Amino acid sequence: MLDRRQLLQAAAASSGAALGLTLLPRNLQAATSASGAPKRIVFFLQNQGFDPATCIPAGMKHSGSLAKAKLPEPIAALEPYKERLHIINGLHGLHTSPSHSAFFGALGGYRGGDGVPPSASTIDYELSKVLPQTLLPHLCIGMDSIENMTTKPTIATLSASGAGQPIFMYSNPNHLYQLLYGGISTGDIRKQHEARSSVMDQIEVLAAAKGQSLPGDDARRYGQYVQGFRDVNGLRDRLNTVAGHLQKFAPKVDERFTKPKFETDWHDALLDLGISALAAGITNTLTIGSGRGEIFGAWKGLGVEQQGHNLGHMAQPDNPIWIKIRQYNSRMLVRIMEALERVPEGNGTMMDNTLIVYTSNNADKQHTNGATWPVMLLGNCGGLFKTGCFTQLDGKRPINALYATLLRAAGQNVERFNMTEQLAKRFDAGNGPLREVLT
Repeated sequence: MLDRRQLLQAAAASSGAALGLTLLPRNLQAATSASGAPKRIVFFLQNQGFDPATCIPAGMKHSGSLAKAKLPEPIAALEPYKERLHIINGLHGLHTSPSHSAFFGALGGYRGGDGVPPSASTIDYELSKVLPQTLLPHLCIGMDSIENMTTKPTIATLSASGAGQPIFMYSNPNHLYQLLYGGISTGDIRKQHEARSSVMDQIEVLAAAKGQSLPGDDARRYGQYVQGFRDVNGLRDRLNTVAGHLQKFAPKVDERFTKPKFETDWHDALLDLGISALAAGITNTLTIGSGRGEIFGAWKGLGVEQQGHNLGHMAQPDNPIWIKIRQYNSRMLVRIMEALERVPEGNGTMMDNTLIVYTSNNADKQHTNGATWPVMLLGNCGGLFKTGCFTQLDGKRPINALYATLLRAAGQNVERFNMTEQLAKRFDAGNGPLREVLT
């Protein structure tokens, strides 16, 4: 009898390339055979910056254990999970020019900017290639105001599969539900799913035919557009092959989806879909963009009337508005951990094999040079990562060093990530993974 992973791997393998990615057997073997290697990773990026004072316990100036420390109010929800937490301060992103946001550079470790296309792939995409194979290797969800999520249900600002190849995030939970679970739905959702599927199939055929008459360069660019429809249509077919399995994980469609009172209703629904995709084994990499990598965002559901760019001009420490937002994020992190704890895997649970990376696409604040870039890690992946501690670095190693560390943990023998030797001479005082992170 096939278990959950075997079932999903068989479906993924039978469909060929998934979403434009060619997952070679050696990648799958490397990811599954590495002892203690993570099987899935979650990236959670909050816009407007992550002030270190909102996560470092009062009085902690040097690296040490969190056992006897009290977590700051903004992340107090993580207090019961301190033994799984690693707070890191002192990484930098000076070379990313974050300012209002580093955009793709936050996860790419390179210079980014508003409207600037990605210059290389991002760490979440690279990890999705080497982690255990799934139907949809990489899922991105973005949280914003209701107005922005409605008018722009998909947007690409944080993740990329290569230079000039952005990965879009989903912001309308109804659209994402149809994509993931439309094949097992009933009633109006099923009708909408079937209608959308029929349209997408027709568009793929028409687009492919149109592209054949274009000149060389235009045809290649148009080919990426056509491939996007093929990827979505192929994913739908693959998900249909494991409909019985997915039925156990699909979240209930309630008024949060259909009649949201606040934007946080959609935020919560999107998180539930992301968690369900992890638990069901649909994806191995989940990227969450709160604020969608830009300078906007709204949290009226938390009683926060201010929104957008103005939030970034408010100091975060001891600010009741930012305390509410950060506490909300911390509760989301807890929800992810608790959900994965409930799913058995191997001799433990899915959370035992999961790493959560929480930071900002904006270093420490909205108007920043990126000199300090706080990060929180949750989970140890079978003892591979140090937890229950705070690490203060000297500000001489970039976020790229952390990303190289994550790739090392996933079984990839890399010394640097998206950083040439010339660039490293200016911005990286070391080489290889961060010894302070791995056990």
